[in-house]
Amino acid sequence: MRTYTVHEPPAPPADRIDRAERLVFIEDGFSWTAAFLGPIWMLAHRLWWPLVAFLVVGAAIEATGRLAGLDQRWGGLAFLALNILVGLEADTLRRWTLERRGWRTLGTVSGRTRLECERRFFEAWLPGQPIIAPTSPAATPSAGGRRGWWRLGRLAGARA
Repeated sequence: MRTYTVHEPPAPPADRIDRAERLVFIEDGFSWTAAFLGPIWMLAHRLWWPLVAFLVVGAAIEATGRLAGLDQRWGGLAFLALNILVGLEADTLRRWTLERRGWRTLGTVSGRTRLECERRFFEAWLPGQPIIAPTSPAATPSAGGRRGWWRLGRLAGARA
């Protein structure tokens, strides 16, 4: 069973479909990618403060090992422990960063797969959201602009 938390950006759009497109689902659990490729994973998710902390702790481990004259294997074990910690707390780091940026948590959802979790969340969330049609000419499909061309409705021929 997978569990996800759902997050909404600050100042969300009024229309429920636009709001739904901007939601972020963060899986709860161990992240193998974060454990094996910690700094690269942090860069990919724009986790600047956790990356700085990771580099400072890594430098402290290296400096302590050299100053204390410890065997290099102890330093390797300490780096392994640091990477395992990052893998365990990867989802918490992402939630913390989103919260710092003003995102709010809408709730949690569980299911067998990510698609099932998204379906369950949207089945419960969408009926309570207002339907607001776009009011500006630039937001309508007939405006001729290329803004939002990737949306399924426009690809299916709604753009006449």
